[in-house]
Amino acid sequence: MPELPEVETVVRGLARHMTGHRILRVEKNRPDLRAMMPRDLVARLEGRRVEAVRRRAKYILVDLDDGTVVIAHLGMSGRITIALPGQAPNRQDPHDHVVLHLDDGTVLRFNDARRFGR
Repeated sequence: MPELPEVETVVRGLARHMTGHRILRVEKNRPDLRAMMPRDLVARLEGRRVEAVRRRAKYILVDLDDGTVVIAHLGMSGRITIALPGQAPNRQDPHDHVVLHLDDGTVLRFNDARRFGR
């Protein structure tokens, strides 16, 4: 499981690339990680603007413009990758469980081969 400094590093990277941007498209590729994701997750996230990204203990909190807070946890093997526009090919990994496409072309992928994250 990532330690607090690692989670803080992830939060700072996400904040730099997400804050102020809209989530244009959400791909929910696997609804059952450690816990079920809300059925309406895609509808609730698409079109929302990210106000802030912060950390509470080892949880990653993403504040949206409608007051929604998205909670993520990396679990033991989870990771979030950031592909900037034109930086890398947009290829799908079988363990990319949630993919966010932002309005500036940035793509964020929550990947967890062991499915302990949420």
